[in-house]
Amino acid sequence: MTSRSAITAALRLSEKLPFPLKRLADLAYNYWWCWTSDRIALFQTIDPQEWERCGHNPVAILEAASYERLTQLAEDPFYLKQISALAREFDTYMAQQDTWVSRVAPQVSPDRPIAYFCAEFGIHESLPVYSGGLGILAGDHLKSSSDLGVPMVGVGLLYRQGYFRQRLNRHGWQEDYYLDNPFLRMPIELIKNEQGEPLTIKLEIRQRQVKVQIWRVQVGRVSLYLLDSDREDNDPIDRWLTGHLYGGNLETRIAQEVVLGIGGVRALEALGIQPSVYHLNEGHAAFCTLEIARLEIERTGKSFYDIEAKVRNSCVFTTHTPVPAGHDVFSPDLIDSYFAQYWPQLRLSREQFLALGARRLGDPWEPFGMTVLALRMCRACNGVSELHGQVSRKMWTVLYPQRSEDKVPIGYITNGVHAPTWTAPLLADLYNQYLGEDWKTRAVDPQMWAKVDEIPDEELWSRHLILKERLIAYTRYKVKKAREQRGEDYKLIQASDSLLDSNVLTIGFARRFSPYKRGDLILRDAQRALKIFDDAKRPVQIIFAGKAHPADEEGKRIIQRLMEWCQNSGILNRVAFIEDYDIYTGQKLVQGVDVWLNNPRRPLEASGTSGQKVCFNGGINCSVLDGWWCEGYKAGSDGKGINGWAIGEDAHTSDQELQDRIDSRSLYQLLEEEIVPLYYDQDAQGIPHRWVQMMKASIKTNAPLFNTDRMIADYVSQVYVPEIATRVEPILAKVLL
Repeated sequence: MTSRSAITAALRLSEKLPFPLKRLADLAYNYWWCWTSDRIALFQTIDPQEWERCGHNPVAILEAASYERLTQLAEDPFYLKQISALAREFDTYMAQQDTWVSRVAPQVSPDRPIAYFCAEFGIHESLPVYSGGLGILAGDHLKSSSDLGVPMVGVGLLYRQGYFRQRLNRHGWQEDYYLDNPFLRMPIELIKNEQGEPLTIKLEIRQRQVKVQIWRVQVGRVSLYLLDSDREDNDPIDRWLTGHLYGGNLETRIAQEVVLGIGGVRALEALGIQPSVYHLNEGHAAFCTLEIARLEIERTGKSFYDIEAKVRNSCVFTTHTPVPAGHDVFSPDLIDSYFAQYWPQLRLSREQFLALGARRLGDPWEPFGMTVLALRMCRACNGVSELHGQVSRKMWTVLYPQRSEDKVPIGYITNGVHAPTWTAPLLADLYNQYLGEDWKTRAVDPQMWAKVDEIPDEELWSRHLILKERLIAYTRYKVKKAREQRGEDYKLIQASDSLLDSNVLTIGFARRFSPYKRGDLILRDAQRALKIFDDAKRPVQIIFAGKAHPADEEGKRIIQRLMEWCQNSGILNRVAFIEDYDIYTGQKLVQGVDVWLNNPRRPLEASGTSGQKVCFNGGINCSVLDGWWCEGYKAGSDGKGINGWAIGEDAHTSDQELQDRIDSRSLYQLLEEEIVPLYYDQDAQGIPHRWVQMMKASIKTNAPLFNTDRMIADYVSQVYVPEIATRVEPILAKVLL
């Protein structure tokens, strides 16, 4: 059923294309194209301006292109050869049977795939159902699962308006707005039943029957199913259940989590998919454990406690944040209003049901926690870095009173990034030459990455400069467009054309603007910062991007302070803020900056992955020792960083003012005494050889470890199929060979 509907979408589009271009329809409906080396030219060539207008949506641009333009391309031999070569590569990829997982864990069968549940998925900017790190990680998880041949299906929600869009007014204040997603012109397909009607599942939400339909997104060999309540036969309020990502109040949140968890399991049942493992990526999907239990009780007639162990054995859980606000909790009254008709189906009393999500049993006012439910109902749990595993064990000791902290059953698998997605094609081409054309399939091999030393300094540096120039051009375009929309002074708009300089040391800072991430730490001593950035001989420039949650007033104030700083006459051309951060902007940033800045309060950064993306592009991290950087940072015998810099002291303190003071001083000192001098130590040809050596160290020490091929191999051997753990380690360095 599902494959036929996907083929129908591609066939419907191909009918509009000249015969030589028909394979473009197949490629457009599978996001595999977005991590190929030809991803830039394939669809952009059709109409570069329309490509920008449609948000890099391959289906939309093929729909919009005139037949005259398409016939021009159909007689272009170079373009036809490109399509033919890419179509052959795609067909080979999709048909591949001898994959890493087929050799290492053949018991993971396509008939019993891993079901990966997440509230957001960041696959590509043309599918805006993500907000930030959690979604990008989920998208990369699916991509590497596809590459390694791991049988997997994703389960999420299709949001009518996705996450909010961002614009800044003339006072630098973030304004939030939303746009409808054009589902019928996106690379997604509505699943239909044998009668040609949308396949739906039913949910009871606050005594109302809600119908939810299912859309399919193809991510290489992995299918992602997204649930959507925006149907005419639903109550108007229910149509908006899947309206916004992380929008609305607690009622909206719990309703969405019912759709994701309970609806997700029912959708898989309706599709005839029987997972071997349910992977809950964060607690938003924890209600799925209850629906698995309900179905088992319905099938067997047994009690909840009789089948509890079986349910737990099929579920695993990844927790992503030590920040309390990141763990959803709901009042008993709210649980009553959503589940009073549900817990009898589990053969549980109200008290027994509430106990599943209670940190402390016996307290009638104890809220129902989604993370608590997941920890109780899953056989395995992991944090997303070694430090985060430690923090999580301490955080959840209350659930394991009979165990010491180090015995709390929460492990860790450090996050990674999908190398083909985040590595600039210009550098991928360089890796083809010096590491071998199979480098993408050997991302975990440290011996291969050691060959980075063979790349001539001038060649790596020249390509890096091209990428930096591209980033600066993109930043100028975005800033100029934003100033025009705000109605800024004409001179300020024109000044955008001279913003930033590719010869200047360039720092990037892009992430969610939450107070604990300290987006304005570099401004703590504004005069000292100004002196660093406005140095006549060795200037520094910085590019900011990121959003504050609509309800986060302090996060918005941080952005406003940055925007005010941007207007300082001494650094007017040295500071830029790119509005409406998305995957495309993120790619340009991580591929073009010299230094990636990350300065959260310890130990609140669970992992972080943006700095990992920088490494694949030769960028260098300057970060607090938190999250993944605790594992990535390498210091020499002199105590200085070999592959980047560590901000502040490796110490945790509850005194935020003290930590901010220590870290800001450390950051200024690193810039003044190490980073700036190293960058401007250049030879007569303008090549900073010692800097380039650190670029190479950043690549070869981090790339083999912090990629999603390694991460997925860890999930397979440690979580999905732990019985193969003893076999995988010797093979791990040869993933995909």
